[in-house]
Amino acid sequence: MNRFLATLISNALAILVIPHIFSSAYVANLGSALSAALVLGLVNALIRPIMVILALPITLLTFGLFAFVINGAVLKIVSGIVPGFKIGGWVNAILGALVLSFISNFIQKIIA
Repeated sequence: MNRFLATLISNALAILVIPHIFSSAYVANLGSALSAALVLGLVNALIRPIMVILALPITLLTFGLFAFVINGAVLKIVSGIVPGFKIGGWVNAILGALVLSFISNFIQKIIA
């Protein structure tokens, strides 16, 4: 349970940072960031594995670089589900997912 809360908090904090880096990203408030972090965890657990399996051939052809596109797609899905959290454009979603993972991992190392 502690790891789940640490991941949720670190993802929420990272989501709050994304609009400061990308002008096309928008987070309304802390509640939206927490909701987005929770939905991100659910989408990563339920939908992302299916996407990874379906995209395995193209991921192998691109030497794993297509995984960035999958992460961006997951972030776009979350952006479409959660009100108060928006990411504009695919490039910003892919870069936002990259920034999200870096910041979240950094915060988790500090918390845990």
